[in-house]
Parts: sequence; C-alpha cells; structure tokens
Amino acid sequence: MTSRRHLGALPWISPAVLLILAVVVWPVVEMVRTSLRRIDTSGADLGPAGLDKYRKLFADPRLPDVLTWTAVWTVVVVGLTMVLSLGLAQLFDQRFPGRRITRWALVAPWAASVLMTAIGFRWMLDQVAGVLNRLLLDLGVIDSAEAWTGDAAHARPWLVFVAVFVSLPFTTYTLLAGLQTVPAEVYEAARVDGASRLRTYLRITLPLLRPAFLVALVINLINVFNSFPVIWGMTQGGPDADTATTTVFMYMLRADDVAESAALSVVNFAAVIAMVLVFLRVSGWKEEAGR
Repeated sequence: MTSRRHLGALPWISPAVLLILAVVVWPVVEMVRTSLRRIDTSGADLGPAGLDKYRKLFADPRLPDVLTWTAVWTVVVVGLTMVLSLGLAQLFDQRFPGRRITRWALVAPWAASVLMTAIGFRWMLDQVAGVLNRLLLDLGVIDSAEAWTGDAAHARPWLVFVAVFVSLPFTTYTLLAGLQTVPAEVYEAARVDGASRLRTYLRITLPLLRPAFLVALVINLINVFNSFPVIWGMTQGGPDADTATTTVFMYMLRADDVAESAALSVVNFAAVIAMVLVFLRVSGWKEEAGR
C-alpha cells in the first residue's frame, strides 16, 4: 500500500508518458543522431559526420531565400487567418437566416484532406486544363493562358490563399467558442452605460476573447510554419525551391542527402520550440493560466 502511495498518479499517466516517448522523444533523438552521420542514398550508414551536414546545409545558396519565404509565409498566412476568422466568428455569433447552413459550409475545407484540396486547386490553376484560365479567357480578362503555379511571383499568392482557406474553419470555430463564453450581462451593462459597438468590441469582447485567441494563434503558428501538403500538392516547392518553406525544402533534400535533411529537421524543430516559447513569454501566458 505504501509503495502505491509513493507511485502517486504514475500508473495512470504512464500510458501517456510512454506514448510521448514513442512518438515524440524517440523520433527527435533519432533525427539528431541521423544529422550527425554520413548516410548514402541507399540508406547505408558510413560513420560519423560531426557537424559537416550542418555546415553543408548553411552553405546551400538556396537556404536564405527558403528561410525568408518561410518567415513571410508564416506571418502572412497566420495574420490573414486570424483577422478573417475574427470577422467570421463575430458574424456566426449573430442570428441570421441560414446561419446553420453557413456554419456547416465552413466545415467543408476542414473536413476535406488538405492535400486533396491543394491538388484540386493545382488542377484549377493548370495552364492547359484549368478552369480559372478558361473563365478569365472567356471574360476577356487575359489574352492567353497563365501558368499560375509556374513561377514564384504567381504561385506564392495562390499558396497563401489556399493555406488561409484550409485554416479558417478551425480558427473561426475556436474564436466562436470563445465568443459564446462571454456573458450576455456584460454586453447589457455596456449598452446601459452608452458604449458604442466599436468600443464594446475593443474594451470587452477582445479582452475576454484573449484565451481563445492565444490558443488559435499558437496552433496556427505551429501548423503554418510546419505546413507541407499545401505547398507540396500545388508546386512541390518549385521551381528550384522558390516556393519551398523549410519543411518542404527538408523533404526535397532527402533525395540527395538524408543526413542533411535531418539537420534541417533539427533546425526546424528548434525554431518551432523557440518561436512558441518567445510568443508565450511575450503574450503573458502565465498570467492567463493564473486567472
């Protein structure tokens, strides 16, 4: 009986701990180990490489552009997603005819496979068979078919559009859940005090929405930074890694050097951890948890 007391909650949480060790800790350890080895294209381990793979990675002339696009991609997609989701959540919190149907319709991009959605948009934007070119040609908007995913200048805006499109449902419903926890009495008190709608939204709604907003923002930062299906499904990172983020570039490297790809995985993992820790520190998550 005494030994059981010493164990405390360990028997109850041990399955979760074992699962975390199996699907998180072990892959990270293996990823770091791989980045320090020499592995040929057949998968044979040729011995230790030290930090050579990291040196090779940072000497790659494509890496600065990949890092820059990754930062821009993350900020733009997350920013647009949060702003649009705030508006949609506010809309769906109101009563209007057809509200239930529009709520269900918003779930569609979330319910469908992200890769399937990306491939669908790739075919829609195809230069030869794409419906977008056909429509614009019929309307006289363009004189000849465009290769919308053929170069970075055309492809990047569409990649952002699709990424926001598939991110809106989760974010909107998270914020909507937060809005529905705001007591109606608070709004009634604001109306009695003569507060305008804008003032009520800025001084009451947004502060009370902060916990849900932080959850949605952190999850979006991680998901978008690590996003793979949208870019791979539409451009496969091309041409010449011009539309590749670090996650996609990592997959492109594995064909020539698995260890270098693992080195970028380590850098990516460290970047995600640092980004989340900095964000939580700046956002005052301890204060939120203590309330």
